[in-house]
Amino acid sequence: MKNVIALVGRPNTGKSTLFNRLTRSRQAIVDATSGVTRDRNYGNSEWNGYEFAVIDTGGYVDNSDDIYENEIKKQVELAIEEADVILFLVDGREGITPMDEDIAKILRSSNKPSYLVVNKIDSAVNYNDHMEFYALGMENLYAISAAAGSGTGELLDDLVQHFNKNTIEETEDLPKITVVGRPNVGKSSIINAYLGNDRNIVTPIAGTTRDAIYTRYKGFGFDFYLVDTAGLRKKKNVEENIEFYAVMRTVRAIESSDICIVMCDATQGFESQDLNILSLAQRNKKGIVIVVNKWDLIEKASNTHIEFEKAIRQKIAPYNDVPILFTSVIKKQRIFKVVESAIDVYQNMKRKISTSEVNTVLLDVISQNPPPMQKDKVIKIKYITQIQSNYPQFVFFCNLPQYIREDYKRFLENKIRSIWNFNGAPLDLFFRKK
Repeated sequence: MKNVIALVGRPNTGKSTLFNRLTRSRQAIVDATSGVTRDRNYGNSEWNGYEFAVIDTGGYVDNSDDIYENEIKKQVELAIEEADVILFLVDGREGITPMDEDIAKILRSSNKPSYLVVNKIDSAVNYNDHMEFYALGMENLYAISAAAGSGTGELLDDLVQHFNKNTIEETEDLPKITVVGRPNVGKSSIINAYLGNDRNIVTPIAGTTRDAIYTRYKGFGFDFYLVDTAGLRKKKNVEENIEFYAVMRTVRAIESSDICIVMCDATQGFESQDLNILSLAQRNKKGIVIVVNKWDLIEKASNTHIEFEKAIRQKIAPYNDVPILFTSVIKKQRIFKVVESAIDVYQNMKRKISTSEVNTVLLDVISQNPPPMQKDKVIKIKYITQIQSNYPQFVFFCNLPQYIREDYKRFLENKIRSIWNFNGAPLDLFFRKK
């Protein structure tokens, strides 16, 4: 379970600039993902061996100054509740504002580690401008330039001291499944159906960070851990800002799981926010099952579900090798098929193909469909092997790996998926020089 830092403050203080600088440090893991919540961004970063998630709380644009100020305060309060460390950004050129004073007051009264980050201190000429911010009464004050990067190293050195190493308490080698999706798609209902009083539930196992909770389910031939999500806990003072805390819970739950059941509402279709959540699970290399809930509310013809599934696959293309199920949690229709499918995906993620079989099969495919020539150079793939990993990864050894085109990589992935069953599982191909 990754630690979480939240960037809070007024708009235009440089939160997004600092967010981009922090998340660029690990571009290969997750790009900034906009749209999972309203103008908020989520990304991953690493410093001195510590991995952590970064949440940019964004800012509201509202015609009413009073409403605007209240919403900023809500974001700060939610960040205090959900993040491990809070970075409070202020504008070093503009000086202290009344809203800065209000945010500082909230942070001072909390027990959460907070850092006052005076941004836009760009040169020796304005370096001393940060001194006035000591008047906000916050202990940890840092002068930085998010745009240039100056001062960010010292800040990160100190804030990671609050982090736990990213380990969790030992659990048995069982599938870890989480249900994710937009509000009101039926997450809580399906979780309650699985965790009802008539089920055999073993003691939950808590991790080193407060949100890593696994509840073991045993019954009806199933044995797995259900990863805690927002639907498992009651929250106070959520109201219309539910999206902000929900994304934090969602990303933590995704990172803690093996399989993500991505649930959408049949009455609303598979919308852009569903696609964003799916992309988040994909980027974190999790197994995926798509569940279309509330199917009982849809008027059906003979091929309704076929057309619905086709529409979803068009939206998620080229990632089409994923199970799609239609359920009614209220009527208990196909809810255990969902778990069965999730466990099948888990087994697909663990599937190992022997090196001899991989080479026998794929080298024949490659000989019939060789990589396109690039710059008059012939690309020859000599040897292939599957490497040890939590999910399927294959290495192709060749003479000119830099000339392998993306469309050819997709061709090979599709061939692998058509030959072996990796349905719902992430799959990576790497090309190395022989």
